[in-house]
Amino acid sequence: MSAGAPASPPARAASIAAAASVAAAWQAAVQNGLGRIDAQALLAHVLGLPVERARAWLLAHDTDPLPAAAAARYAELAGRRAHGEPLAYLVGEKEFFGLRLAVSPAVLVPRPDTETLVDWALELARPWPIPRLADLGTGSGAIALALRQALPAADVCAVDISEAALAVARLNGERLGLPVRWLHGSWWQAFAGQPEARFDLVVSNPPYIAEDDPHLPALRHEPRGALTAGPRGLDDLAQIVAGAPAHLEEGGWLLMEHGHEQAAAVQQLLGEAGFRSIATRHDLAGRPRCTGGRRR
Repeated sequence: MSAGAPASPPARAASIAAAASVAAAWQAAVQNGLGRIDAQALLAHVLGLPVERARAWLLAHDTDPLPAAAAARYAELAGRRAHGEPLAYLVGEKEFFGLRLAVSPAVLVPRPDTETLVDWALELARPWPIPRLADLGTGSGAIALALRQALPAADVCAVDISEAALAVARLNGERLGLPVRWLHGSWWQAFAGQPEARFDLVVSNPPYIAEDDPHLPALRHEPRGALTAGPRGLDDLAQIVAGAPAHLEEGGWLLMEHGHEQAAAVQQLLGEAGFRSIATRHDLAGRPRCTGGRRR
């Protein structure tokens, strides 16, 4: 997590904190290895600028003096970003499917590729007058809230095993004015004792990275429990598939995000569980990213 990240080099912090103007601080951060977009976003954040007009403001006020407190905070955040801490954690928010969501190290940072899952779910759910939808492993609430925003008549519930993650999701629902039922539990266990808990459509972006995956160090700031799932990354996907028939209406759909090399394995899991109309959708980079099927 962020607390374990090394402190930023004194020279970098000093060069940014000593900058006398907005432009000088931005240029110092870029010269010290921070990406231009990240530098701009962090500077806008410490100055309290609305995201949608930050770039224009910074260009128009580049010679303005930078308050000492803002410069010091900017130097700190720039150093943390340079050491790999996600920008979303540093500024406390991330946009997903047109929604600006609060995020923290308790949840994964929402990724644009996950919008593939939302698009597919909306294609299936829009014809239903009052669709009953569930999001398993909701994290920040990104998927559930995107569905609720696009389908005002839908009955949406969302599950997570992490109370800290659910607190973030609830906050986002309240901020956006989007009612969702938030449930604590591990996958289908959240519906124990609720025989009426059956859905037209269930979506999930579960952990799907193998425990020894070489990319994990780059994700060290994000919650490990929301990333890994056994030696092949399939443990949670298999649990979700196994429990789905008991909670899907006849003809209901299960859609899941997965790693780009796992599509065949997930298709096999769905087939063995009796699902039909099994298909895979590709992400923005053209990689197989989501697989789903329909309950017989």
